[in-house]
Amino acid sequence: MSNPRDIILRPIITEKSVKNTDQDNKYTFEVAKGANKTQVKIAVEEIFKVNVEKVNIVNVKPKPKRMGQYQGTTKAVRKAIVKVAEGQSINLY
Repeated sequence: MSNPRDIILRPIITEKSVKNTDQDNKYTFEVAKGANKTQVKIAVEEIFKVNVEKVNIVNVKPKPKRMGQYQGTTKAVRKAIVKVAEGQSINLY
């Protein structure tokens, strides 16, 4: 995974992630399954031209869902919460 766009798949924009952005300067991204903290840090710094202070990674397990008589699960996601240096920001909107 040498291309940074293969590591950072998409930003996750929810109420909780927007609150983290406003209060703590933390941004949430969906990342590739095999990506580690170092790869995520390098990819974010290359794509957005910011200094990354800290990276936390969370594996979100699938939840069971029903649609009428059909059963299934949501998608399993690997999320990275990235803390950017003070005074810098990423424009996601």
